[in-house]
Amino acid sequence: MTDTVGKVYLVGAGPGDPGLLTLKGKILLESADVVIYDALVSPEILAKISPQAEQIDAGKRMGRHSLLQSETTELLISKAREYPVVVRLKGGDPFIFGRGGEEMEDLIAAGISVEVVPGVTSGIAAPAYAGIPLTHRNYSSSVVFVTGHEMAGKYRPGVNWSAIAQCAETIVVYMGVRNLDAIARELIAAGLAQETPIALVRWGTTPAQQELVATLGTIVDRVAAQQFEAPSIAVIGNVVKLHETLGNWYLDRNPKAEMLDTDS
Repeated sequence: MTDTVGKVYLVGAGPGDPGLLTLKGKILLESADVVIYDALVSPEILAKISPQAEQIDAGKRMGRHSLLQSETTELLISKAREYPVVVRLKGGDPFIFGRGGEEMEDLIAAGISVEVVPGVTSGIAAPAYAGIPLTHRNYSSSVVFVTGHEMAGKYRPGVNWSAIAQCAETIVVYMGVRNLDAIARELIAAGLAQETPIALVRWGTTPAQQELVATLGTIVDRVAAQQFEAPSIAVIGNVVKLHETLGNWYLDRNPKAEMLDTDS
């Protein structure tokens, strides 16, 4: 038996474009009693929340933590004992570098009913909006997703960049801009050529989208010159070459989006 009266839904908000929110996610936002959301959820998605719902910002950004992870979990448990429908709204997909698995473990341990509503992850959507297919019969038949934001003592084991360099033809790096120098050096040391193409997509799928294309050998200098910042997705591999011919569809649709200087 449990005194829980409600249920927590771990909902993926998608990468930013409100059109990429799932229908199930939209219905839950419209019917939720309380929504606890992350920092990278777009204003257009937040606007879909019921006006009657309590809204709580639990966002985490580099250098600013609205709530500690343990506090967020305690809040979810508390609200589930107060409201019938609690939505935990997370940018992208809850289980792709979103700590959704950790939150679900804690909720189940506390006897809270929980359901996952997957979302479109930025690691797929941002490259697509930049005209970069992650797989292509002429360029890549394998892809790997990896976090570029490692914290000492938090991840076990640390990312083995040497193995990553050899295991897939396309590498997608989340949260890697601040560690890009080290990542590029590790991948080159592991055997990737300095001429390997790399694309960074910032604020992917939104009107503020920016794209920067270079090579592993030049990307760090290009990022510094362009003052390119997080949040960005990095795509590494020969599929990036397709950006030149496929990358205009989103720019044509959204003239506010920007393609920065690229390597020739």
